[in-house]
Amino acid sequence: MDSSPIRIEAVVSEFFAENAYILWLQGDTRCVVVDPGFSPELILGLLEREGLTPDAVLLTHGHSDHIAGNQAVKDRWPDCPLIIGHGDAYKLTDPQGNLSANYGIALISPPADQTVREGDSIEFAGIRFSVLETPGHSAGHVVFVYEADGGPQVLGGDVLFQGSIGRTDFPDGSFDALRDSIHQKLFPLPDSTVVYPGHGPVTTIGEEKQSNPFVGRAAGFDL
Repeated sequence: MDSSPIRIEAVVSEFFAENAYILWLQGDTRCVVVDPGFSPELILGLLEREGLTPDAVLLTHGHSDHIAGNQAVKDRWPDCPLIIGHGDAYKLTDPQGNLSANYGIALISPPADQTVREGDSIEFAGIRFSVLETPGHSAGHVVFVYEADGGPQVLGGDVLFQGSIGRTDFPDGSFDALRDSIHQKLFPLPDSTVVYPGHGPVTTIGEEKQSNPFVGRAAGFDL
């Protein structure tokens, strides 16, 4: 990976207050878009202002609030690949699976160009990402981990939030699976690891291990 600093900007969607992220190496015109939601015009506006072209769209999971902007990105950059965990790929084109049918929208995204699974390493825009499978909120949920100044950073989707966790009351959700994903995949990371969640403010692994009332020491877990 290039040694240049990685910039990351959040774009908060109007609906569901979902966080999309744009990452790029300082001085590079390529970027990575993560989980483009229901306000793609805000994402495209940021890319235009910064003079950036997306090298890939990374999707942590297939729920509609995280994939609604895929079509807009594809319309502008048809060759930009959509990348998602293998277990959630079907949700891109399935309004029942991506939950949009529940809201009377019937959203359909372009299909995945590439799927990933546990242990994969991918590189786009000069940034290398490791893939961890983290089911619980969604059966095919993944997170993307990359190294930056100060240590690992996690693009965490709807797994671990500041003081909370992702919902598990969807058809393929499971609290037990989500708890295990957090304890086995995320909490072993250094306490300084920054988590960029799909909703709400940024947090760290150390903060959530200590004080998270669902999966941290505050919930009685011996971590």
